Amino acid sequence: MTSPSDAEIGAYIAAAGKAAWDVPALPANTPLREVKTVGIIGAGTMGGGIAMNFATAGFNVRIVETTQDALDRGLGVVRGNYQRSADKGRFPQDEVEARMARFDGRLALADLGDCDLVIEAVFEDMDLKRKIFTELDRVMKPGAILATNTSALNIDEIASMTKRPEDVIGLHFFSPANVMKLLEIVRAKHTADDVVATCMALAKEINKIAVLVGVCPGFVGNRILFARQIQANKLVYQGVMPWDVDAALNAFGFKMGPFQMSDLAGLDIGWSKGAKTDNPIRDALCEMDRRGQKTKAGFYDYDENRRPVPSEVTAGIIRDITGAQPVTMPANEIVEICIYPMINEAVKILEENKAQRPSDIDVVWLNGYGWPADKGGPMFYGDMVGAEAVLARMETLGAEDEAFSPAETLRTLAATGGKFIDIDTGGLKV
Repeated sequence: MTSPSDAEIGAYIAAAGKAAWDVPALPANTPLREVKTVGIIGAGTMGGGIAMNFATAGFNVRIVETTQDALDRGLGVVRGNYQRSADKGRFPQDEVEARMARFDGRLALADLGDCDLVIEAVFEDMDLKRKIFTELDRVMKPGAILATNTSALNIDEIASMTKRPEDVIGLHFFSPANVMKLLEIVRAKHTADDVVATCMALAKEINKIAVLVGVCPGFVGNRILFARQIQANKLVYQGVMPWDVDAALNAFGFKMGPFQMSDLAGLDIGWSKGAKTDNPIRDALCEMDRRGQKTKAGFYDYDENRRPVPSEVTAGIIRDITGAQPVTMPANEIVEICIYPMINEAVKILEENKAQRPSDIDVVWLNGYGWPADKGGPMFYGDMVGAEAVLARMETLGAEDEAFSPAETLRTLAATGGKFIDIDTGGLKV
């Protein structure tokens, strides 16, 4: 493993962040659409957080919910967030009212009709999103940008519900949206150049770090995350305890490992009582009302300070479901099994032209998922350990599951001594 200096890593991260704003496929004279009023569909955690970004930057925000109670609750959370910031001295007290005055709460999608940009931030349910975009196509003024905050669903399918797919784009904010800096801007098959250019410019206005990506399941960030999660789950089925997986990734530099993250997000996301999903361990935990930090029990038990404690209950459930006896595995092996597939998946994303450049992938993971800065990002870290080491591990994992077979470009890099950060597959193509 090569060990670059802190200065070299810092210079790389700075250059990567700057490069992410460059979209070679956009003509330099691309005009921008005027955006003064922003509509938000959904006043929940995501919708409220997204709305705060725009209100903070001075935009008028029209936010829609299905009931007055939900609307009042959402705006109450927004006010509480602003008030806490003011109480901490981040801005003057009178700024709370100034920002709240930019919000206009409504109960009908038709009330968004004259907005310049509308962002849908409802549940990850394709049928629901299709229905909403069918309605938006009917009520929105010509030239409005129609955006979805989906984190993984097919935006081409969502856009197909409209007669103006050129106006549709993905704006994937990260939770909590009023805090997290990353914004994945997802260019769909028919998205117009001026829509892309406008959204990149808006990202700067609302103080985000934008990365332009293409449509594929999970886009860039979550697609790579899914690869890590699958391998982490496989380790549990082999008898490695969730806290041992998390501890290895904590030592690597992540503040939260896969199972700590699941407990924080809530194990019942996408789950309902009696459901049988492809994750029986999660199902069993949820049936016992062990749904994560919010119920003080998930993969871990939690004390009154929300400190995670390894759980004998969870260990028993794992033994019952998997039949595997607990095993110990060296932390470096856990890291390779979880991290190297991320690098391999990133290479496949580049091969499919769903990212502009390798460094964009690193920007996504540094700013959206807590990748440790001293390891530069998945692509940069790939060069620290070398393509040969990554290939050797992926040959083993690929033999167990074809979905993890080594990318062809990975084989080439290993054979030629090439670098991950130098991969050039021609940029983003839709």
